[in-house]
Amino acid sequence: MEWQHEVRVYFEDTDFSGVVYHAAYLKFFERARTEALRQTGLDHRTLIEAEPPTALTVRHLSIDYFKPARIDDLLTIRTQTAELRGARLVFLQTAFLDEEKLTEARVTIACMDMAGRPRRLPRHIATRLGAVSGDQA
Repeated sequence: MEWQHEVRVYFEDTDFSGVVYHAAYLKFFERARTEALRQTGLDHRTLIEAEPPTALTVRHLSIDYFKPARIDDLLTIRTQTAELRGARLVFLQTAFLDEEKLTEARVTIACMDMAGRPRRLPRHIATRLGAVSGDQA
């Protein structure tokens, strides 16, 4: 599945030259993942309050920067489910300015219980995020 989320670049996101500071993309991608969950009818509060409670946390992230974004740019963050398996969920996220790819990340999310132990991704979450190429929770 794929979701899109728009992000405006503000002064707080940039370095002294008006170029987006590299770590700001992590914030942009986090917001886009959160909104993707929300679009499927899930949110972090609901997951934590569910029985049994479930937390999603970043386990690994790799990111490539191709071109800079600048202050006042309106970026589109595309988030795709790449893998759902066991206690792992992988998203591919790409930041675009118009149709030009600026940044791309592969984000591995761990599904945890509230004690911080891995737990299998609940089927209702996997179903809403869309099983990909035979990788099932």
